[in-house]
Amino acid sequence: MSEISKLDQNLAIKKIDSETINVQINDNEMLMSVVGQFDVNLKELAKLTHTNIFFRGNSITCKGKSEDIVVFCEAIKFLANKYFLTKIIEKEDIMLSVKKNIEFEKSNIKSFQQLIKTPRKSVIARSEKQSDYIKALKENEIIMSLGPAGTGKSFLAVSVGVSMLMEKKIDRVILSRPAVEAGEKLGFLPGDMKEKVDPYLRPLYDALYELFGAEKIDKKIESGEIEIAPLAFMRGRTLKNCFAILDEAQNATETQIKMFLTRIGENSKLVVNGDPSQIDLINKSHSGLVKSKNILMDLKEIKIIQFDHNDVVRHPLVSKIIRAYQKQSIDDKD
Repeated sequence: MSEISKLDQNLAIKKIDSETINVQINDNEMLMSVVGQFDVNLKELAKLTHTNIFFRGNSITCKGKSEDIVVFCEAIKFLANKYFLTKIIEKEDIMLSVKKNIEFEKSNIKSFQQLIKTPRKSVIARSEKQSDYIKALKENEIIMSLGPAGTGKSFLAVSVGVSMLMEKKIDRVILSRPAVEAGEKLGFLPGDMKEKVDPYLRPLYDALYELFGAEKIDKKIESGEIEIAPLAFMRGRTLKNCFAILDEAQNATETQIKMFLTRIGENSKLVVNGDPSQIDLINKSHSGLVKSKNILMDLKEIKIIQFDHNDVVRHPLVSKIIRAYQKQSIDDKD
């Protein structure tokens, strides 16, 4: 029996009339995940879809305008699929289930086609551009992604790298960043080299811990399967059988990015991520990210993904903050 038919057995949707729809979920664990603790998910869906939702037993009834109950229906399908494939529904999935139906029609299919499985959680695309990005990470040898904070550039790249390591398609995951202070003078940092550079690389650790768990990550770092190092440590190396990520590349010069990309060896993937609006270099014109994108954009072997505020998935307010700053920047130029 296929996975789709198994899902269909657990989910039944029936239209009662033009303003009423009924959903039956026969899998109790799926039902509880969709509904949420103290019905919190249903309450949020009711608010987002402008409908009235009633829950009893394994039955969910939605009443509202015909166009609104269609959005609710598609949201329930998305959440059921999400649980069926990953065994978890997260808070951000509720907003995503509605947002997807408003913004693009085939999003459910594209999201689940690019499912990434890691030890602690399964990751799906949360925008159409993210889906394209995951596809590029799996299929291309060199990938560049540019865009604002919160669009999943680093997290998705780490997710794909970790999954490839688990599947033994590669021997190592290498995570790198330029060691540049973000506008503050940090002064002298005590300790050995690892302790000195760790503050610059902490966001990469956070992503790894979320996907793998701290204990497993520490063991893999000790064994060399996962390496976290400043960009300067990449010089002179040839990267074979690995998945290497250069994060915060807006703080790397054109020469440094060229150096990183020319490290590529047999059976390797290189990823360059950055946000051109958050350059921390003293002389911002020294940033090589956009320059490198323009130089390499005609090479068919290199895939370039350009994110914008519509792809922000961190928190709804992040997208609004980015747009406010962009508007102010335009006003200042005028």
